[in-house]
Amino acid sequence: MIARALHHVSFPVRDLERARHFYGEVLGLEEIARPDLGFPGAWYRAGGVEVHLLVTPPGVDVGAPPPVLTPLAAHTAFAIDDYERVLASLAAHGVPVVGAGAEMGQMWVQDPDGHVIELIVARPR
Repeated sequence: MIARALHHVSFPVRDLERARHFYGEVLGLEEIARPDLGFPGAWYRAGGVEVHLLVTPPGVDVGAPPPVLTPLAAHTAFAIDDYERVLASLAAHGVPVVGAGAEMGQMWVQDPDGHVIELIVARPR
């Protein structure tokens, strides 16, 4: 096996402070130290995986997220403990949600730049 574990995911962002609010305040991820890479960004920890926000320079095409929230889009999934509590917290922040219901334990949101994020109740494997 070459790839042993997921190390990090990265998201291109246009407005770093708006993205910081979403990942830090709405999702509650812990911001961690980031080296000076010559362009703005922020790093977060989500369990054993890092989330890297990268401010892309004007004119650099990194593709576009889907125009509407859909679970069928490429997405990153974060484990959650309590479906109803997270759903209520997202509603309090005014974040639109597509949910599969507490029994399925899955919901999807979009970050401020349109990237699809799944929030899923962690189940034992």
